[in-house]
Amino acid sequence: MSSKPEPKDVHQLNGTGPSASPCSSDGPGREPLAGTSEFLGPDGAGVEVVIESRANAKGVREEDALLENGSQSNESDDVSTDRGPAPPSPLKETSFSIGLQVLFPFLLAGFGTVAAGMVLDIVQHWEVFQKVTEVFILVPALLGLKGNLEMTLASRLSTAVTPSQRLGEGHGYHSCPQVQATVVGFLASIAAVVFGWIPDGHFSIPHAFLLCASSVATAFIASLVLGMIMIGVIIGSRKIGINPDNVATPIAASLGDLITLALLSGISWGLYLELNHWRYIYPLVCAFFVALLPVWVVLARRSPATREVLYSGWEPVIIAMAISSVGGLILDKTVSDPNFAGMAVFTPVINGVGGNLVAVQASRISTFLHMNGMPGENSEQAPRRCPSPCTTFFSPDVNSRSARVLFLLVVPGHLVFLYTISCMQGGHTTLTLIFIIFYMTAALLQVLILLYIADWMVHWMWGRGLDPDNFSIPYLTALGDLLGTGLLALSFHVLWLIGDRDTDVGD
Repeated sequence: MSSKPEPKDVHQLNGTGPSASPCSSDGPGREPLAGTSEFLGPDGAGVEVVIESRANAKGVREEDALLENGSQSNESDDVSTDRGPAPPSPLKETSFSIGLQVLFPFLLAGFGTVAAGMVLDIVQHWEVFQKVTEVFILVPALLGLKGNLEMTLASRLSTAVTPSQRLGEGHGYHSCPQVQATVVGFLASIAAVVFGWIPDGHFSIPHAFLLCASSVATAFIASLVLGMIMIGVIIGSRKIGINPDNVATPIAASLGDLITLALLSGISWGLYLELNHWRYIYPLVCAFFVALLPVWVVLARRSPATREVLYSGWEPVIIAMAISSVGGLILDKTVSDPNFAGMAVFTPVINGVGGNLVAVQASRISTFLHMNGMPGENSEQAPRRCPSPCTTFFSPDVNSRSARVLFLLVVPGHLVFLYTISCMQGGHTTLTLIFIIFYMTAALLQVLILLYIADWMVHWMWGRGLDPDNFSIPYLTALGDLLGTGLLALSFHVLWLIGDRDTDVGD
């Protein structure tokens, strides 16, 4: 007597129930299906019924970790089994929702860079900046280091941290930037000494030790403070349903510029007061922070993810530091001329805004790619070797939409920041119409180039098997510093040549 097939192991429709047999697959050489159920056929043999097709394991993990907010959720009330074979598209954001989530952090970051610019405008007249002009070379390098480490940390955590994780679980991710900050801070001081020595041919040992102690102490303390803030911001943003890719990197930038520049100014000024005792104090400061390196190395090695970055993540931050130092050399040679002293207040603003926007875009593209597989995998999101500008800015996909939104924020954002500087009577330049036109042209060109490079670079790194979270943002923020400083210096020189030479504002 035959009997009806009885269920042997009934699974949930969404594939989250008891796991299927590890040997089950949908054909020779293909991956096992994400959700299956086995029923006993008439002959007693197991009959496999597909409940849900082709769910990439990495995509599922990333979706669970990244799409907790309502604007990106793939959940619905329909429990139908007909969901199609394609992996879920995670980024279902409109231009309005992207702009709304980015706007407040963008303005917050911008006001942070305005405050940093005001600080730089004041401290450029301090004796330490006048006598040891190489400190100006450290400014873009250390501010860029914030982007290279804290923004990269924010991007990694945005991909990896789930709402259920507590603050203490991010310490593994925090330890690696501490190691990198100490080492790269030391290398930045060497670059500042070299770049300061090459044009003039003058070398001062006390000044070299001052730069080393100031750079290492600033990088270490700033990374420690900002890293702790970033962990809290990302976990908090997930709990209230906000995409951390949109808020974490701008907040890191807003606080990073101000904190880093304030630390550099205060530490270098305090050490300069002890110039007569440099043989004792400067080496001790360097030795203290270097002695802490083994502790952070041990903590970083405990996590497999940070252990890999600890071994392979040095190339981008070191190259990025060198690129930013070139921008620092441009800043040093420009603001050292009294005719161009007004450039100091605008440099952190244009560099910070450009770096913030491109970091958001790079983090979003990287998160989108992680939803569809692992770096180097051949998937539908194939890397584009050389995308056209039309593809980057005018295609219907979500990354192009976010590029348009971020680019459109440049003009209104900078107008607000320029108005704030004008109200605070910062800088040494009157905000005339011709100045605003030149400034906006430089800012738009900077962000346009950065967004295009980000689209190419993130996909190119993905195709080579490199995680863009670890490699792309350092290069992009460093290029932002170089482009912003170079274009701004060019604008000031052109304005001087055509007769716009008002340099008394703020005196």
